[in-house]
Amino acid sequence: MKISYHGHSVVQINTNGKTILIDPFITGNSLTDLKAEEVHADVIVLTHGHNDHVGDTVAIAKRCGSLVVANADLTTYLSWQGVETHGMNIGGACHFDFGTVKLTQAFHGSGYATHNNEIIYCGMPTGVLFSSEGKTIYHAGDTGLFSDMKLIGERHPIDVAFLPIGDNFTMGPEDAAYAAKLLQAKTVVPIHYNTFPPIKQNPNLFIELLEEKNGKVLNPGEAIEI
Repeated sequence: MKISYHGHSVVQINTNGKTILIDPFITGNSLTDLKAEEVHADVIVLTHGHNDHVGDTVAIAKRCGSLVVANADLTTYLSWQGVETHGMNIGGACHFDFGTVKLTQAFHGSGYATHNNEIIYCGMPTGVLFSSEGKTIYHAGDTGLFSDMKLIGERHPIDVAFLPIGDNFTMGPEDAAYAAKLLQAKTVVPIHYNTFPPIKQNPNLFIELLEEKNGKVLNPGEAIEI
């Protein structure tokens, strides 16, 4: 399984002959190496309804025929845009031909801002547990620290955890390092930082805070294989 990072919270997984994109915020993301009109996705998984996570979902899904997996409120809204969706909710899992998706809780907001100055409620924010080829990836989405991360790690041995460190809107480095301790993932990768001034962080300082010394900074376009 190949896992690559593409700036902000964009993660791509290649497994079982399929490409899965998580939170494809590409247009307007100054840190990404991707181009929205060129990227391919068989499946798009969304953690929540904020614009910097939904991103280019509709355009990519329409061009590629992608299946969009997210919480049921968000998928209902996206289905109205002509996108094929599969709605889920927190605690639920679904087995697909490309792997298993399970949604976890996250503590954040989830509203999509339209061009008409409206905010569309998009359900509860989530984290994502993705399992395939005997491996499990945890994408925490946007969240603050919460004690049930320990339970998530105990119930689902995690090979790679993607944790936000930007502070202001999510966990900062110190809380994210404590989250890593609770999750006990084999590898921890920081996400959701440096895209905007309020979330400016040095990811290497986060890595130094990890007790298990199991962190890895991925620059946009870099990948790991597990």
